[in-house]
Amino acid sequence: MKILVAIYSAVYAWNIPEEQVEALRREFPEHTFARADSDAEVLERIGDAEVVYCSWMTRPQLAAATQVRWIHSNAAGITPMLFPEMIASPIPVTNSSGVSSVTIAEHVVAVTLALLRDLPLAWTRQGAQRWSQHEFDSGARMRTLRDARVLIVGLGSIGGETARLASGFGAHVVGIRRTPGPAPGVAAVVGPDRLHAELQLADVVVLAAPHTRETTRLIGEAELRLMKDDAVLVNVSRGTLVDEAALVGALETRRLRGAALDVFEHEPLAADSPLWRRDDVIVTPHVSGFHADYWGTARRLFAANLRRFIDGQPLDNLVDKQAGY
Repeated sequence: MKILVAIYSAVYAWNIPEEQVEALRREFPEHTFARADSDAEVLERIGDAEVVYCSWMTRPQLAAATQVRWIHSNAAGITPMLFPEMIASPIPVTNSSGVSSVTIAEHVVAVTLALLRDLPLAWTRQGAQRWSQHEFDSGARMRTLRDARVLIVGLGSIGGETARLASGFGAHVVGIRRTPGPAPGVAAVVGPDRLHAELQLADVVVLAAPHTRETTRLIGEAELRLMKDDAVLVNVSRGTLVDEAALVGALETRRLRGAALDVFEHEPLAADSPLWRRDDVIVTPHVSGFHADYWGTARRLFAANLRRFIDGQPLDNLVDKQAGY
């Protein structure tokens, strides 16, 4: 069986290291692993592949994939490759949900604590070599995660791990997801219809839901107006979940304490975006999922699923192509 590994990007960090492909070859010596590092190479090499391990797939590539029986993405969010032809195709698609849940959850806690403790102000003053103790209002501004009400929108692997960590700090965690039922570390799980009601109560709002038609611009001007003046917004999902112009407006009028954003409507974030210049915004360049063993973890997940595919067992992390995740 031929497996095509096509994980490449203009961003160096998102190109699979050759040693990970070699590790797959050693683990599955009876199968052939071909590598493609461009769209043109995928088109050239996909014709006789039965499995594709990729970052994304285009319409022409899918059309050329006449022998493919399974597609696995190294990403958790795969909305860009769920075009109509892919949705209609009988080829199963799996993703890498869970590979970065721990590191992203820790990122959420880190930036939330930074905003609650006014660390961006400290960093700014440090750069200016300015002692600014008098600018920190111990009575009104300095907050703790303990006893804070944390609303997590999306209780998948990332949201679930974030809930576990936040509850460990003593936060009161409320989760929003489409399916009811209890979740570890979550005091209450409610449906999407409760979003507006919960936004009014939350001290911290974490977006960890997938990008779908229903979640596009889930947080807009109306939702931001519902949030507390001292609330924090954290987005580690997709930039399309937030109306950035409305968010800038809310921050400019001090309707929010601050925001921590790892994803944006358009990436890279434009140099003239007002988000760069705000001392109440933490901007990270879509790196919350980075960790030292990312590629090893992703490869092991794929290898375990490949073993299941070979043995005719049900695949893990199967994507509902109609739902979008």
